[in-house]
Amino acid sequence: MRRAPLWVILLLTAGTFPALAGEQRGLDTGNTAWMLTASALVVFMTVPGLALFYGGLDKSKSVLNTVAMSLIAFCIVSITWLAVGYSIAYGDDIGNFMGNPLQYLFGKGVSGITDNGYPAVLDIMFQLTFAAITTALVSGSLVGRMRFSAWIVFCILWSIIVYPPIAHWVWGGGFLSDHGALDFAGGTVVHINAGIAGLVGALILGRRRDTSLIPNNVPLVALGAGILWFGWFGFNAGSALAANEQAVYAMLNTTVATSGAVLGWVIAEWVHTGKPTVVGISSGIIAGLVAITPAAGFVNPVGSVFIGVAGGVLSYLAVAKLKPALGYDDALDVFGIHGIAGITGAILTGVFADPSVGGSPGLIYGNPKQVLIQIEGVVATLVYSGVLTAVIVVVAKALTGLRVKEEEEVEGIDKTQHGESAYNF
Repeated sequence: MRRAPLWVILLLTAGTFPALAGEQRGLDTGNTAWMLTASALVVFMTVPGLALFYGGLDKSKSVLNTVAMSLIAFCIVSITWLAVGYSIAYGDDIGNFMGNPLQYLFGKGVSGITDNGYPAVLDIMFQLTFAAITTALVSGSLVGRMRFSAWIVFCILWSIIVYPPIAHWVWGGGFLSDHGALDFAGGTVVHINAGIAGLVGALILGRRRDTSLIPNNVPLVALGAGILWFGWFGFNAGSALAANEQAVYAMLNTTVATSGAVLGWVIAEWVHTGKPTVVGISSGIIAGLVAITPAAGFVNPVGSVFIGVAGGVLSYLAVAKLKPALGYDDALDVFGIHGIAGITGAILTGVFADPSVGGSPGLIYGNPKQVLIQIEGVVATLVYSGVLTAVIVVVAKALTGLRVKEEEEVEGIDKTQHGESAYNF
């Protein structure tokens, strides 16, 4: 071999590793690097971003349990998504409802290079992060009184039965995709889905003994919100699935919409209570991020500001007015922020969608039908997720019991469920 011409050695090597040679020819290293980065950013949103945000908001005697719910959800969903969730979401369509659940079991058959030039197996990783944070989001409605074992059962079932079919409807070739629904990064699939699931779970669980919201660590809340904002660039801009102009629009829109939402929330809170709070600013950040998520790669920056402000104001009204009026105990306002801002963003995507940015035109660009399509997606998600979540919570109750005992809740479920305390002064 040392005496053979170089071209002979190269030819033999390529023939020995044909898959590698073919993949390298189609590989776009720039897009691959971006999708690896975006995936890592979305992991960072959940671990530690969401865990810190939720943990700081909860009471000091249950902060560790709240953090643990986010962490364990991510770990559970990583396995269920690889095992069967990805197949249900992205397998060959069955009845416009779900993908073939056996097609990609444990990643089987996922190979080669996508149209955007990155390895197809990377798509499993990127979409895994969405499934994981969606499931973790639900926990905010349930903290302070749910058995940890019941939460584990919930995560397993919900991440298989609820999230993947809705992802298929929108992104995997299901009926909402066929109808032309616009959901760039998960306003419907992630936030409306998690919001209604949290509300249903909270209603079945019942109210906490003490329903007041007394954040144990406000700086931790602000830190968590900041991490979520940073990670959300992977969430939204990464959903372009390439390092391209649409990703740039998504990043810019995420920034200005979130800023608009914070201003809208703070002004509403200031008028209502007389003081702007850091918890309010942090909540406004999340509301803006949620509201722009379905529209991030479909609207121009001016439209994104309108969407952000609307999401911030309406979420504040849901938390400050609707929740007390109806009396439900959505502990950390998952429905009030993710549900309401998600619905707002999904519908307004149908109003402001700019065809020069990407996707179908919206109402103000001459296509009023798009608003109706967006509403269809909202209603379908609310009904399916709401009903199936109720069934899953009832199953979890039958298998493990649902709530901790009253005396455990009073003592604090950090100690009773985990044998730990967050602050050992």
